[in-house]
Amino acid sequence: MIKINLENTFEATYVGGNFDQYIFGSVLKDDTIIQLKVQFTNIEQSLLPNVYNLAFGPFDANGKINDSINLKHKDISKVFSTIILFSITFLKNNPQVKIGIDGSDDLRANLYHRMFRYNYKDLQDFLVIIGVDWYVRLLRNGTIELDSKGLAFFKPKPELFDFQRKNSDLYRYYMFNLNQ
Repeated sequence: MIKINLENTFEATYVGGNFDQYIFGSVLKDDTIIQLKVQFTNIEQSLLPNVYNLAFGPFDANGKINDSINLKHKDISKVFSTIILFSITFLKNNPQVKIGIDGSDDLRANLYHRMFRYNYKDLQDFLVIIGVDWYVRLLRNGTIELDSKGLAFFKPKPELFDFQRKNSDLYRYYMFNLNQ
């Protein structure tokens, strides 16, 4: 289980000028240190305005984030605590936006769902957590079914995170913003 502790995080070795990129080192179970990048990018989607997607992971051969690799971190709680701390810093510098994280498959959606559910009491003073259903898969594909006026048939339905929601009915996109 991931336990978020904002006082037990890795130190950033790089911070972007707009607080939209971070690099830090994490220790893997085999004691290898791997550099991870955290990046916030505006999804520029009119149906989810002011949402910045959170991507994180090691670098691939081209220097981009490889967010599909499965790493075995020595302290996964410290990794996610670091990512949440960087997210809060980004939000404090951009209070008008929300951060979204894509549960691109059932394993990741389950991980994010359990992380937010398990840590809600510790995070509720800092963050408002929101779930968005299947619509985001359409955004990822770039195939949104439109009516004759060019408007989307199905629109995202962001809702406050339902902590009673069953694992068989996971959100596909998780968003959060500052609790102001």
